[in-house]
Amino acid sequence: MSDLAADPDISLPFPIEFVIRDTPRSHQSANAKGKELWKQKVGTIAGAHARTLREFFYIDHRPLAATIFYFPPIKMEGDVDNIVKLIIDGIKTILYPDDRVLERIVVQKFEPGVEVVLTSLTPILRRRWSVPPKLILLPFTSGLMTTLAGGRCHDIRTATPGERGP
Repeated sequence: MSDLAADPDISLPFPIEFVIRDTPRSHQSANAKGKELWKQKVGTIAGAHARTLREFFYIDHRPLAATIFYFPPIKMEGDVDNIVKLIIDGIKTILYPDDRVLERIVVQKFEPGVEVVLTSLTPILRRRWSVPPKLILLPFTSGLMTTLAGGRCHDIRTATPGERGP
């Protein structure tokens, strides 16, 4: 890793969190144009958010971890792992030079009707939790020993409807 990569004045400040208000596309979709448009949308939103953090920045090769929280408006059709590839590819060259620097990827869906108890939420996740569904929250962190909720430990526990949290 270059010394430039560690310079806080030109490197992106991780953790980075941003929201995409749309339904993700599956990498298994037969609609090639739709998949490409989705990757472009993801990249545009990630780039716009990165520019709010730094006007100019150096994309370095730090190992990264990514979390994708998906809040579908209805029960999700298809497998949750199918939404990951297009999101990760859409951010390539925006937040990181190549997806080979991603050493950990976690994806979690929060379907309607399932009560979820979260603790130690990041400010963005806390604000977004009460927003209507159909959004995707993407926190990225550098360093794999950090949990993916803004560098703080968090617990995710799913409960059946009516079951009380801890």
